Amino acid sequence: MGERMQIGEVAERTGLSLRTIRYYEEVGLVVPSARSQGGFRLYTEPDLDRLQLTKRMKPLGFQLEEIRELLTILAPTGNTTEVEDPVGRLAEFSAAAERACDDLRDKLHAAEEFALMLRTHKAAAGRKSKRQATAARPRR
Repeated sequence: MGERMQIGEVAERTGLSLRTIRYYEEVGLVVPSARSQGGFRLYTEPDLDRLQLTKRMKPLGFQLEEIRELLTILAPTGNTTEVEDPVGRLAEFSAAAERACDDLRDKLHAAEEFALMLRTHKAAAGRKSKRQATAARPRR
């Protein structure tokens, strides 16, 4: 088996908190491949891959059970049950991910329009403030 990492390194490499990684273990999404003699969790690259997939799915609105199911299809472990019609389920996951991406693009577009409006108002306010300051100066 490949290099084993403790939870701190896994957190650093994935950008997930220790608490989140422990929670994912608790709910059975990503279980450490081994434990050290001292009882420390030890993770491998495939474990990191599972965590990264989980991290990618959460912002798209996938629920833990859906994440578990997709992990079972893409990276089965010895303690997972087989998914009925994995190709069909992959198509459903793909369609759901596309819908979530479309929704995020719409939200980003609205946010960009709002930010542009604020920049425009800020620039106009800055010009107005500058004109008022110039007008308020005593003339010689």
